[in-house]
Amino acid sequence: MTIDSSFIQPEWLSRSSLEVAPDLLGCTLVRQFDDGLTLRGMIVETEAYTVGDPACHAYRRQTNRNRIMFGAAGMSYVYLIYGIYHCLNVVTDRDGVPSAVLIRALQLDTLPPWCIDEKLARVAAGPGKLCRAFKIDLTLTAQPFQPGQPLWLEPRSSRFQEQIEQDSIGFVQTTRIGLTQGADSPWRWYVKNCAAVSKKG
Repeated sequence: MTIDSSFIQPEWLSRSSLEVAPDLLGCTLVRQFDDGLTLRGMIVETEAYTVGDPACHAYRRQTNRNRIMFGAAGMSYVYLIYGIYHCLNVVTDRDGVPSAVLIRALQLDTLPPWCIDEKLARVAAGPGKLCRAFKIDLTLTAQPFQPGQPLWLEPRSSRFQEQIEQDSIGFVQTTRIGLTQGADSPWRWYVKNCAAVSKKG
């Protein structure tokens, strides 16, 4: 599906997470701070969570924690794991159909000012690491992905799309990471041979 805008619209995200997750590879996550600082990272790894998926937070019922997943596409869903790490998800699919894509890793062009002692390729190589690098926490959940907000998404560059079509960039589809349920579903995608991917295989 093509995007004819400078940022990704909710309509583009109003599809199954199984379609959106691979399509987000090569797109850019933008984080804008109140002081004007703007960070960008290319999405290089995603996981899909959908209806009927035992690994999905919305699998059993709607709760205060997961209710944003039941709403319209194009919203953020941030949650905390192990009491330490935040994870950023993009809500997808139709209103009332709980589904989301976990952004697992970003490839950054420059280090955030607070990460100067870290390796550029690995600073956002994992869902917790990218949230730390972009200072994403629970205050940013249930927010629309759009310019003027703290977070938005931009489409793939024409150069990246050309490289896909020329087979110089490839994607790998495999199973998701760190799950006890739904671990066999091949609903994780990443950019092949990218040093910023959290974990290959």
